[in-house]
Amino acid sequence: MLKKIDIYIIKKFLGTYFFAIALIISIAVVFDINEKLDSFLNAPLKAIVVDYYLNFIPYFANLFSPLFTFIAVIFFTSKLADNSEIIAMLSSGISFRRLMIPYMISAAIIAGVTFYLNSYVIPPANVTRIEFQNKYVKNKKVDYASNIQLQVEPGVIAYMSRYDNNTKTGYRFSLEKFEGKILKSRLTAQTVTYDSAYHWIIKDYMIRNFNGMREELTRGSRLDSIITIEPSDFLISRYDSELMTTSALKTYIDRQKKRGVANIKDFEIEYEKRFAMTAASFILTVIGMSLSSRKVKGGMGVNIGIGLLLSFSYILFSTVSSTFAVSGATSPRIAVWLPNIVYSIIAVYLYQKAPK
Repeated sequence: MLKKIDIYIIKKFLGTYFFAIALIISIAVVFDINEKLDSFLNAPLKAIVVDYYLNFIPYFANLFSPLFTFIAVIFFTSKLADNSEIIAMLSSGISFRRLMIPYMISAAIIAGVTFYLNSYVIPPANVTRIEFQNKYVKNKKVDYASNIQLQVEPGVIAYMSRYDNNTKTGYRFSLEKFEGKILKSRLTAQTVTYDSAYHWIIKDYMIRNFNGMREELTRGSRLDSIITIEPSDFLISRYDSELMTTSALKTYIDRQKKRGVANIKDFEIEYEKRFAMTAASFILTVIGMSLSSRKVKGGMGVNIGIGLLLSFSYILFSTVSSTFAVSGATSPRIAVWLPNIVYSIIAVYLYQKAPK
């Protein structure tokens, strides 16, 4: 059963958390407007407000949720300690472990909301936001690809020399079918055009079927075919990983791995980040509470300074470790979770030291 002191701490925690979000987002929006002002002059006001900023604000807030959590813990716990409220709680018989319960409940609420938003709400909103950016700010959408080769299904390999997404057309197309290591048939075509839902129109084609030493040759000008690939399977833009829900992202990663697509590191990093960010809320809450629960000489400023230093070092560590996965030095899972592992050790040390 939650007691009044628990509800008091939870209200303080969540209240400070949302206040920190509102404050920092206000600053971020001002800087963002200043940076993109020239681009916004060509965009309708409604699109700027509705399509961009109504989707930018939850994206930005969720992106730095662990940082806001840490700042909130440091700030309001330092204030409690500075007012001798922490001392009064411990003197009344409440153990440090028991005092941590409302903090963990608050962290669980934030982590749950963050994971839900990150998994199912923000990805669809990112579609609208990034479309706005591509149209009015800077187009980072990939519309061309060359030397595309991937496995359509086991034993079936597709190849395109070049693909133009503006015309939905691929050039010098081939589709090879193998049984084991034996080539059974090969389709080649001058062009192949994507229609919809795996429907491709193959033009000026030639099919060679191999049966032992015999070969059957078939030619034609047009062939409608179902090939289970889509342009999104090989036209990978910078922000594509942020447009998928967590379940869709997992499905996409598994499918691309089976097809032998190599450039999916960003998708794997994004998938792991959504879970690591949830765990980070708990880790940073323990660190923040353990650091700021003591009344120190110098007041709140010392705790807030240490907290900001640790929080920004965590963000820097996360950014650097992610580059290891992109470069192939380590797996995305290890790279994303490494900061959490290191800061978990720090959290355990500080938690054990805090009551003393």
